[in-house]
Order: sequence, then C-alpha cells, then structure tokens
Amino acid sequence: MERQSTYTATATIDERGILTGWSDGARRLLGYDSPAVVGRPASALLAADATAVRRALTGRNRWNGAVPLRHRDGRCVELGVLAHRRTSDTGAADWLVVSAVTARTQPPRGEPLEEWTFLQSPFPLAIFDADLRLVRANRRLEHALALPEAAMRGLRLAHIVPGPMSEDVTRSMRLALESGRAQETGQLSPAFGRPTVLTPLKDADGRVRAVCLSVQQPGQDSAGRQRSSPESGSRVGTAADQARAAQELGQVTVPRLADVMAVDLVDSPRTGAEAAGPPAGQTVLRRATLRAVPDRTGPGTGVGEAVVCPADSPPARCLAVGRPLLFDTADPAVAEWAALDPGAAWLRASGVRSLLTVPLLAEGSTLGVALFGRRPEREPFGPEDLRLAEEFTAKAAAGIEQARAHALARTTTMALQRSLLPHTLPDQAALEIATRYLPAASRAGVGGDWFDVIPLSGARVALVVGDVVGHGIRASATMGRLRTAVRTLADVDLPADELLTHLDDLVLRLAADEGSADPAAETAGGIGTTCLYAVYDPVSRRCTVARAGHPPPAVVTPDGLVRFLDVPAGPPLGLGGLPFEAVEAELPEGTLLALYTDGLFEAREHDIDEALDKMFAALGRPAKTLDSVCDRVLTELLSHRPDDDIALLVARTRVLHEDRVASWELDNEPTVVALARRYADEQLAAWGLDEAAFTTELMVSELVTNAIRYGRPPIRLRLIHQGSTLTCEVYDSSGTTPHMRRARIFDEGGRGLLLVAQLAERWGTRHDRIGKTVWADQTLPAG
Repeated sequence: MERQSTYTATATIDERGILTGWSDGARRLLGYDSPAVVGRPASALLAADATAVRRALTGRNRWNGAVPLRHRDGRCVELGVLAHRRTSDTGAADWLVVSAVTARTQPPRGEPLEEWTFLQSPFPLAIFDADLRLVRANRRLEHALALPEAAMRGLRLAHIVPGPMSEDVTRSMRLALESGRAQETGQLSPAFGRPTVLTPLKDADGRVRAVCLSVQQPGQDSAGRQRSSPESGSRVGTAADQARAAQELGQVTVPRLADVMAVDLVDSPRTGAEAAGPPAGQTVLRRATLRAVPDRTGPGTGVGEAVVCPADSPPARCLAVGRPLLFDTADPAVAEWAALDPGAAWLRASGVRSLLTVPLLAEGSTLGVALFGRRPEREPFGPEDLRLAEEFTAKAAAGIEQARAHALARTTTMALQRSLLPHTLPDQAALEIATRYLPAASRAGVGGDWFDVIPLSGARVALVVGDVVGHGIRASATMGRLRTAVRTLADVDLPADELLTHLDDLVLRLAADEGSADPAAETAGGIGTTCLYAVYDPVSRRCTVARAGHPPPAVVTPDGLVRFLDVPAGPPLGLGGLPFEAVEAELPEGTLLALYTDGLFEAREHDIDEALDKMFAALGRPAKTLDSVCDRVLTELLSHRPDDDIALLVARTRVLHEDRVASWELDNEPTVVALARRYADEQLAAWGLDEAAFTTELMVSELVTNAIRYGRPPIRLRLIHQGSTLTCEVYDSSGTTPHMRRARIFDEGGRGLLLVAQLAERWGTRHDRIGKTVWADQTLPAG
C-alpha cells in the first residue's frame, strides 16, 4: 500500500478549458493517468455543473475554494484548490491549479500568549516544515496574499506565489534549513516589501525543524502599523515606489560595493537632446535615498529634499555626458564642491576618498544619478567596480522607470474615472443621498466601479451601482460606456429587468468588438461585470430592484431592523440569453437603502460573515446624517487601504404625501378637456401656485386632448408638486408613442406636443406594462 504523506497535485488548463498538464500527484489523487486526461476538457472531471466554476474565475487572476471532482472509480472527491492565471511572454494564458493532499495532523498550537503573538504580529509570518510545505500563516500574511491559511496549508511557496522570486526564496529556505543560519532575500511579490527574512526554527536539541518566513510590508512603519493619509489610496505607485527602488539599490550595493551611496532623481525625466550636452546652469535633483555603513552621513540634504548641483559638480557632469565618471575627492574642484554644497555634506561626514557617479538610464530617458563612495581604507573604485555599479544601477533605473510609468498610468486612469463618475448629485425630492468612492490601493490599478443617481419622470429616482471586472484604463473606459448606456436606457423609462437585458446585449457587442481587435484581451467589453439598478417612487413608496450578479442592497427600516432585500441574483453581464428578474418592495418613509460594490468586503482580512455583521451594525445605529453613516461603514469594514475599488451609496427614502399629489379619472369624451383644465386650476389654487395656472392649463388641455383622440380609456390626469417642480401626467391604456411633427399652415392639428415642448422644462413618455404616460415638468416661479 502506498504510504500516506503530503504531496501536491497540479494541473494546467488553457483558456479554452482543455487540460494541458497533469502531475503524478494528480494521478495519485484522482486515479487518472496523464494520457487519459491531457487534451480533454477539464469540466469532464467536475462532479458538478461547470457554470459556477467558470463564473467564479471570470475576471480573476487567482481563485481558491472547494471543487467537487470525479475520481476514476466514480466517487466524488471534495477538494480545496488554488488556481493561478498565468500569462507567458508571448501573451498566451493558462491556469495553474494546485492542491495539497495530506494525511498529517495539524501541528499543536502553542501557549495562548505565543499563539496571539504569532497571529497578531504586525508583520506577515509563515512557517514551512522540513519539506518546505506551509504549516502556519498569520493574519497579516493571509491579508497580504488575500488567501486564507487553509488554502495555502500543505503547499510549497512556488505554488502559493508562482514566479522566479519564489524559486529564489525557496533556495534560501533550503539553505536556512541546511545551515541553521538566517537568510535574507529579495522581494517575494508586489504584495511584500524588502527584506524577506528566513529564520530556521530549532528544537530543544538544536536540530532545525522548520523555517519561518517574515517580511515587512510596504507602507508600514517600524512597528508594523499601516501609514496612511487622507489621500493615501491615491498615491500608490508614485514617489514612494520610486524611492523604494532607489533604497533597494542602496541595500544591494552598501557595503558590498561602496561604504556610502546616494541616489538623486530628476523630477521630470530628460530624453534625447535634453539629456545631451552640458547643462545651461544649475541642475535640480531630488534625493531619493542615502545609505552608509556605518551610518556617518551627518547633517545635510535629507531624503525627499531638493539637491541643487552646480554645472561643474560631479552629478551634473555625469548627467551631461551620460556615462559613469570617477572622481578623487582630493581633487580641488571636487573638494570645493563637497565643502560648499549641502547636498554633498554626506561626502565630508563619511570621509569618502573615491567617488563614482553613474547615470540612471532607462528606455532612452535620464532619470537621475547614483553616487557611490569609498573611504580611504578601501581600494579606490576600479573597472570591475564600475561594471558592477552599472549593472546594479541599470536594474534600479528599470524599477524607477516602471514606477514612473505605473504612476502615469494610474494618474491617467484616475483622471478618466473621476471625469466619468458624477461630480455632484442631482436635485430631487425622493431620496436623501450620500456617496463614497475609494480607489484601489493595489498595484493592479484603479478598477471600474461606479455609481449613479438618475432623476426620472413622476418624481421617481433611479439608483445604479456597478463593478466592471479588471483594472486600469480599459476597465474605466468600459465603465464610462456602461454608465452612459444605463443613463440612456433610464431616460426612456425601461423597467429594471428590461434595462439589464439591454445592458447585457451591449456588453456582448462590446466583447465581440474588442475580442476581434485583441483576442488575448482580458475582460473584453466588460464580460462578467455586475450591476444593480433600483427605482424608487416617493408617491407609491415602492422600490423596484433588479441585479446582474451584484450584491443585494441592504435595507434598514425606521424601527432599526436591518436585512438584505430579497432580489434574485441574475447572471453577470455579458453571458447572454439568461433572464433578469425585478422585485418590488414597499418601503416606509425614512427607510435606509445601502448599495455597494464587493470591494467593501474583499478589503476585510476576516471572513464574510463577520464583515456582514459589521456592516449591519454600522447601518443599524442611528446617525444624524447619511455622511456619518457612510463614514461609519467604511471605518468598521476597512482595516487597511482597499485592495479593490469601493463604491458606496446610502439613501434615505422620502414620501410625497397626498397633499402634494392630485389625481383624477377622466371620461373618454372631448368635453372632458374643459373639466380637466378646471380640476388643474382648482388644485393649483389650493397649492398657492396661481402664477403657474395658465401654463399648466395649456399643457393639461393638449395632453388630455391627445389621449382622447389617439389613445384608449381609461384616462387619468395627475399633478405632482415637488419643491420647485410641477409635473403634469396623463395616462391612457394605448401603447403608441406620441411624436412631435411639423404642422403645415392650414393643418388643423399637430401642434399640441410642440406647444408642450415649448412650455415644459422637459417632457417625455414612459411605458407601463399596459399603456403609457405622457408627462411634462415645469419649473415653478421662485417663492
């Protein structure tokens, strides 16, 4: 019998869903030999409908969860898997699916204090056994990788964080196990900063039993606290990333290459002719890092401060010629510069004798200059040192250029997104509204979350929240297209479920267009996008909601009861051919509605149930303003800067009571037009709106006449007084849509709608399940 032990089952699946790789561990797990499954659809191994799995993977680069698989002998195997989407240098993409199969028991937990220390450490920690398989991970590591410990347990590092750096760290882990000495490595992944420290864990006899991996995350201070500011979410990938690349250059070169070093960057990279020839005057740089071992840099220009270099100084001369230069600080010109320039104070304080300046060059741009110094007790820089300095500096320049490009792309994306989101909320009487939008702080970039508030006819208001899959400019542009489409469809007063159906068709067309232009494009056209559309009527107090794969809205009634509105989920947009269903609910006056995107919960490092409890508690507590409610929800749910965009819209319902709405049933007779005018005149007098009587009588006369002439009974007239707006509506059961037409001189009709259009602020037609309503809004005189 085969000995039970921990092993890893892996498989690779291409974008078409075909199995392309099958490991021996997968054979052991499910009983199939590689030739029996490779080349076949992966869905053939599923013991359940593959649709749910495909939806779960849509728009993601990584997924973990339980999957029911079919063993060769016919039984079902419930398996926890971790799936990574990988893209090769040629642009081809596939999925790496891994699962750790183990019969080992979980290692015993330690004393309570030791356990708390491990779990609550401000630094990410993981413990790997002698076989280099993960056995423990603390909460910070779970948060940094956005994976629970259960999904990583039993896997090796290369299967948890695929990539070349994982292989380097694994080699260092093996060295730590064999040598019993701690090792320090480079950056493990974008989620981590440097250094990554590997500490061998020894038993009472001094034998190495495991290795502990610990890292310090970007944006943490020495106590592990998250550094943040009111705008911290908008500054990822800018100066901080450039400075980090410069600091890493210092960590690599000091003391290996130099005793002290500094990196000074230009604020705007110089290209082509700008970087050639001597500078016209002083060169202004900005200090990115300063490092010395031991630290004897003394007072002077600090990190982040401006460095003004004269035209004949070593940094300026290096930038002018565009190649490395060697200097002896005993040279009178260099000594004078070092003595007088505050930016060179570190040379004097550290006693540097040999100085090497290397320009930071990347893709034809000059980004700054790196300065390396050696004290007299070391040999002056030689040709081999020059080669090493150029090699290290080139890598640092590439990192700085990448950070600048990322910053530019992020700034562009955020500017585009801000221009597409509503800047101010429209005036309307149906809802009190407050909103919040938090862009993602991850390196993936800003996403495509959006919200909107759209006034509709009859004092109604539409609320929209959506989440476009992916990040970057493509997601923001797709968001803009979908937001415009929703506004257009809302303007023609489509029911909520029909609106989502039309939006689904649009996403399919966008996907076809983008897929033909770029077959390898991810999230083409926004397939997998989720959206929620709600319409609230303050007259009937009813809210109609439909959603396309989006989280349901939360409702807080005036008595403090918090619940989710029971709305069928519907499929995400872009799948096509699947129906959407709208539900209608009556909401008491003062009811709170909360619409949001799923980034609100993905930002939590705890489970979803705890996050929901937190949100319900925050929504249920009384607050003076809705802004306070929004801030409270975000404070409760965000323990760090969000990893995904968050859109939050909170609304409190208002009601237009009977004293603001008047309605009459009219006979289908031409003589009723005069009666309708009289009804309107009397109602306006009761509301104190006598100045609007003449205009309203004209509109009522024309709309009722058209309903009698071209429509079908029953016919209803309704007036709505909401603040500074008066709405006149006429309903009939005919489905025909009225249109303006140009009447000739001797025509007896055809001028009614033209007159209404001239008198009204805006007018239109909305269709109900049976019949239509023609409406016209007019702005009331001030006072």
